[in-house]
Amino acid sequence: MQKLAIVQESPILLDREKTINMAIALVNKAAEGGAELVIFPEAFISGYPAWIWRLRPGGDWGISEELHTRLLNSSVDIDNNELSPLCEAAKKNNITIICGLNERDGEFSRATVYNTVVIIGEDGSILNRHRKLMPTNPERMVWGFGDGSGLNVVDTPVGKIGSLLCWENYMPLARYALYSQGIEIYVAPTYDSGDGWIGTMQHIAREGRCWVVSSGVVLTRDDIPDDFPEKETLYPDTENWINAGDSVVIAPGGEIVAGPMRKEKGLLFAEIDSSRVATSKRALDVAGHYSRPDIFTLSVDTRLQSSIKFKQT
Repeated sequence: MQKLAIVQESPILLDREKTINMAIALVNKAAEGGAELVIFPEAFISGYPAWIWRLRPGGDWGISEELHTRLLNSSVDIDNNELSPLCEAAKKNNITIICGLNERDGEFSRATVYNTVVIIGEDGSILNRHRKLMPTNPERMVWGFGDGSGLNVVDTPVGKIGSLLCWENYMPLARYALYSQGIEIYVAPTYDSGDGWIGTMQHIAREGRCWVVSSGVVLTRDDIPDDFPEKETLYPDTENWINAGDSVVIAPGGEIVAGPMRKEKGLLFAEIDSSRVATSKRALDVAGHYSRPDIFTLSVDTRLQSSIKFKQT
């Protein structure tokens, strides 16, 4: 058996350093509770840009510009070692961490933000970096498009782990890319919530015959900084819960074993057994004996994409 902890806490919105320090404290707390794997929600560092769903598309330009600047400045440049403190926490606690973050491109333009999820190994190394393939609707005004280089399942002491972000989980071919690599713990950091989303997570557990862990964003009005522009308009004081969280752990086959954790903050612990995955595929293995490669094939380009290649003469 393996023990995991889902973090359902609000970050220090738009403050990278304070949010990373908060994340480290939560990792320590999860480790003290016996967790071998700790999972944060989508864009935890330093907050999901929930305001995009409330601003007028193409309007509110000044507010959008100000908030995007703050989001950009509080994003994480992985190439500049800005995630190192969290990596050190993984090594110190001998624990695997999955964390969603706003990632600032540190290699090319240095101005694009990606919705990224990283898997940090117990030795502190980054085992995988996945950038959201398709930002949803107004998210495209905030985040760049990822590529297939992060569609990987990695080995960890708790099992084979892979991750898709939020509505990427509605992309059947992306799911299949993970199923085909023998995924055992399927992690879905998300801003979505509600019974419909939980039903989707149960479907994935039935389809992939794997453990499914959905780590949801929880956000209240009190989590919005006082200097947030137009706070009273965008988040009136009559509204307390902005997002309910609904973190949940689902066993292969679709049974809910922990959660959903709704309108509540804290750590959601659960025990899982990754060895159950292979056995559960006896009747249904969509990437194995239940596939029909003579009819269906999937080609996945896992190359890191770039608009420029420098050649030395």
